[in-house]
Amino acid sequence: MEGNVFAAALEKMEHVKSPEGEILTRPFLDLCKIVLPVLDNFGPAMGPVKSDIGGNISRLETRYLSSQSEFNYLYRIVRSEIESKKARSSSSCANALLWLTRAMDFLSELFGNLMVHPDWSMSQVCADSYGKSLKKWHGWLASSSFSVALKLAPDRKKFMSIVGVTGDDVSDMENFCGRFSPLLEENHKFLASVGMDNLKA
Repeated sequence: MEGNVFAAALEKMEHVKSPEGEILTRPFLDLCKIVLPVLDNFGPAMGPVKSDIGGNISRLETRYLSSQSEFNYLYRIVRSEIESKKARSSSSCANALLWLTRAMDFLSELFGNLMVHPDWSMSQVCADSYGKSLKKWHGWLASSSFSVALKLAPDRKKFMSIVGVTGDDVSDMENFCGRFSPLLEENHKFLASVGMDNLKA
């Protein structure tokens, strides 16, 4: 994906919350779709991971499209599954939101590390970001395949150029991380409040 990912994502972020401050389903999923192609830069090994994340977005989107007025707010999808006792199923939308949020945590950590540690190699950035986000939720198999994929990351300079960061100007990236992380934290708080935030793979 070429062009400034962060400028496009910041534009989408303007519409993620309702005037009452609730996360809206369609704008949140559209925001995740803008960020997701960043994983293409890790090569074919990251393909299954990207596909899995894309599947989580699609599952939530399908539920939203089934009744747009009912599921206009993201958390209503999860609440409806809790009421029908379907939330803990591995194919539930609650599970999809949990793993989508965790995957976005990883990318948010990755962008944050690129800013905070200009001296780190891309492999250091990736390993630390994975350790802080997804690793504790992954079993051995998922952890092994993810680690292999991360070793194929492009070099730092090339990666920054691909996501649209030129020179030392990380202002859009910084702005994005500062606004995206609280949204993800909001998701975690909600999922924790309904007993869904600590499920493992």
